[in-house]
Amino acid sequence: MSEKKKAAVIMGSDSDFPTVSGAIKTLDAYGVPFEVHIMSAHRTPEKAAEFSANARKNGFGVIIAAAGKAAHLAGVLAAHTTLPVIGIPIKSSTFDGLDALLATVQMPKGIPVATVAVDGADNAAILAVQILALSDEVLAEKLAAEKENMKNGVAKKDEDIQKKVGELINK
Repeated sequence: MSEKKKAAVIMGSDSDFPTVSGAIKTLDAYGVPFEVHIMSAHRTPEKAAEFSANARKNGFGVIIAAAGKAAHLAGVLAAHTTLPVIGIPIKSSTFDGLDALLATVQMPKGIPVATVAVDGADNAAILAVQILALSDEVLAEKLAAEKENMKNGVAKKDEDIQKKVGELINK
């Protein structure tokens, strides 16, 4: 049996941690092993390039990259690996995250970065779990169970709202 693949959670600054913590909690809830690091596309480009170039051989199966403003981190990581890279654009005070979204999503041909919503750390982690679940049946089963829980939750909310509507119109 092969060793379970890890997820890397890389943020451009410690100020990204409050947002990225959602991804960390989600990965942990699914039992995905992970590492968390701070690297900068602009201040430590060599470190980011070295990390992503060696990520596959170091047991990673997916990289999540969170950055705000110029947000080149996901692209720098993607340029140096064949692993899937998921970008989380971080909302900053400058342009409400639009700058980070555009910098993360507008990648050149051959250097794809899957991009989630601005501050979408939870979805980045779920996408990472889905990628890892392609070769991990236990993760696939956990994802299926969570989808069923969401479906049941919506059905329960619909049932509750029907009762409230009935009570409202029967007053």
